[in-house]
Amino acid sequence: MKKLFFLVIISFFAVVANAQEIFQKGTNIVNLGVGLGSHIPVEVSFEHSIVDGLIQGENGAIGVGAYAGWYSYSDSYAGGKLRYNDFVIGARGTFHYQFVDKLDTYAGVMLGYDIVSSKWDGNGLFEGSTSASAFSSSFFLGARYYFAPSIAAYSELGYGIAYLSVGVALKF
Repeated sequence: MKKLFFLVIISFFAVVANAQEIFQKGTNIVNLGVGLGSHIPVEVSFEHSIVDGLIQGENGAIGVGAYAGWYSYSDSYAGGKLRYNDFVIGARGTFHYQFVDKLDTYAGVMLGYDIVSSKWDGNGLFEGSTSASAFSSSFFLGARYYFAPSIAAYSELGYGIAYLSVGVALKF
C-alpha cells in the first residue's frame, strides 16, 4: 500500500512538473457566462496576467481584471407586477496554479459595487419603486479547461451575480 501511495504521489508531481502554464504573464482572458439557478443571471469578466513563475519559477501567476454581472426578474401576482434588477461591477484579483495540462485553476477576491432596484406596479394601487446600492466583496474559486489553445469552458464558485457560474473563456 505504501508503494502504491508513493507511486501515485510521484506520478502526480511528474504531471505537475510537465504541465505548461496556461496563464502566463501578458495573457488576456474574457469569460462569458451564466449563473445557475431558477433565474439566469449573465456575467462577463476580463483578466490580465501581470506576473507568472511565482512557484519554482515555473508555475503560479497573478491576474487582475474587471467583472460585470446582471440579473433581472419580473413576475405578476396579486393584481400587479414586480420588476427586480441587480447589477454588479467590480475589480478582481486572482492567483492561478496549474496542476495538470489544459486545466487552469485559480482563487480570487473581488471588490465590487452592487446596484439593486425594484418596482411594483399595482395597477393604480400601492405603486412604487425603490433602489439601493452598496460596496461588496467576495472570494471565489474557479477552473478553466482548455479544449483548444484559446478556448476553454469555465466554472466559478463564489459570489459575483451568482454563487455558481459556468461559461466559455476566450484567451488572447
